[in-house]
Amino acid sequence: MNEESIKAILNRVQQGEESVENAFQKFRNFPFEALEDAIIDHHRPLRQGFPEVIFGENKTVEQIDQIIRAILKKDDPVLATRISKEKAEILCKTFPQAVWHKEARCITIEQQPVEIKGKGTILVISAGTSDIPIASEAIVTAKIMGNRVEQLFDVGVAGIHRLLAKQELIQSANVIIVVAGMEGALPSVVGGLVSRPVIAVPTSVGYGASFGGVAALLGMLNSCASGVTVVNIDNGFGAGYAASLMNRDK
Repeated sequence: MNEESIKAILNRVQQGEESVENAFQKFRNFPFEALEDAIIDHHRPLRQGFPEVIFGENKTVEQIDQIIRAILKKDDPVLATRISKEKAEILCKTFPQAVWHKEARCITIEQQPVEIKGKGTILVISAGTSDIPIASEAIVTAKIMGNRVEQLFDVGVAGIHRLLAKQELIQSANVIIVVAGMEGALPSVVGGLVSRPVIAVPTSVGYGASFGGVAALLGMLNSCASGVTVVNIDNGFGAGYAASLMNRDK
């Protein structure tokens, strides 16, 4: 339940188009709602501009189902991350309007068309094809939060000419997310080319000495390019969310 929907309810009450009792019932579980295994923060859209996001890993289908139903009752969009194929198949049968983004491992439900709130474009860049799942998670997150999103995949430093050939696209972005494994060098390169915020996402892609993404993480934290910020390993969601806040019109 966001600012616009609350104002709409109050306006209907003021105009006599909705009873006080009906409005009260809609606000009944505000600001939070206690379920069997979760407490849903319904106040979050007002505080942060987007409802609570469901982290699906280690949650049962039943727990995810309960949370989705609670969010839908508030007419809010749903974003659930780290949803396996098995869970997605069950949830999409229960909620026919749900969309499972296979590569991103996310489920989204849009109750109304997503309103574009971003003042510019968010560009998501992946160093390699193996980094695409994490990049896709960032894309799904940024899109459902109301942003125009472009993507540029497989342009890592092993063939830097692939990146440099897309200078027009890179320079047109308002915020850039760069997803890379191995040594994690690509965000530094991109950061040295632009005057926009660059969000670096280390992935767990790499051989033994990459230490599950720690090598890329440390490389990004030690970037020599100004304006590069870093999220956690494989955290495409966190990057998409942060980019949305940076790109917000107000």
